[in-house]
Amino acid sequence: MKSKFPISCPSCDSRLSVTELSCPDCQTKVSGKYVLPLLLQIPEEEQQFILDFFLSSGSLKEMANQMGKSYPTVRNKLDDIIDRIKNLKTNTPL
Repeated sequence: MKSKFPISCPSCDSRLSVTELSCPDCQTKVSGKYVLPLLLQIPEEEQQFILDFFLSSGSLKEMANQMGKSYPTVRNKLDDIIDRIKNLKTNTPL
């Protein structure tokens, strides 16, 4: 089973930040406090939707056919993801 990348604290549900990066080859470690990139702050399912949208050249009609869903359903899903990203962007410190 593939481990899922956590985006929120399992204890209090706050947004997580990256505090350490490491090189698997030379074992170098970099410590600090870094904000996760915006697209990594959304659930994996929504990341996959964005990737599928990109790979279908932005065609919601094609995505609807591939997903077996109606165009309005897929459009609403995209609108929900756009709203989530706008909200994250507004609340993300620079």
